[in-house]
Amino acid sequence: MTNKVIMTAEDIRRTLARISHEIIERQKSLDQLVIIGLHTRGVPLARRLSANIQSFGEVQIPVGTLDFNLYRDDFASSSLQPSIKETDIPFSIDGKVVIIVDDVLNTGRSIRAAMDALIDMGRPKAIKLAVLIDRGHRELPIRADFSGKNIPSSSDEDVRVKLTETDDNDEVTITPAPKEGE
Repeated sequence: MTNKVIMTAEDIRRTLARISHEIIERQKSLDQLVIIGLHTRGVPLARRLSANIQSFGEVQIPVGTLDFNLYRDDFASSSLQPSIKETDIPFSIDGKVVIIVDDVLNTGRSIRAAMDALIDMGRPKAIKLAVLIDRGHRELPIRADFSGKNIPSSSDEDVRVKLTETDDNDEVTITPAPKEGE
């Protein structure tokens, strides 16, 4: 199985800087903005975006973390037990512009589950989506408001994001998906 590197650490750094600038430019005010990272790799990406916005926009944006596993539509049909991680949103989302951050947008089902989980916590003014990679294959009408890179890929390929905080290095690779039984 060959991994093809499609984003290096420097590519990821530049992409997150660009997305941060886009967020600043598109918001009338940053006062009501909050960022929520989806476990696992959306969390460090959310923290990096917040740090960039603080550096560029000179305002600190609150960051929370969200585990949406119990909201997944495949939870009941899966024989696997979901790995539950901590949801930590130490601020109200009522009336806020919430930016959900994830590493890869594929079918849209994870984002739908994350929105369901958020709505159970309050009523945001708006929910926006920022992703590092958009690979298509949508099954639901969900799109990213802020996207790092569009990667047209086959459904029998895996796009894998590695981040220093979770994997000891930053890179994005594309590889043939393992065949059943491998």
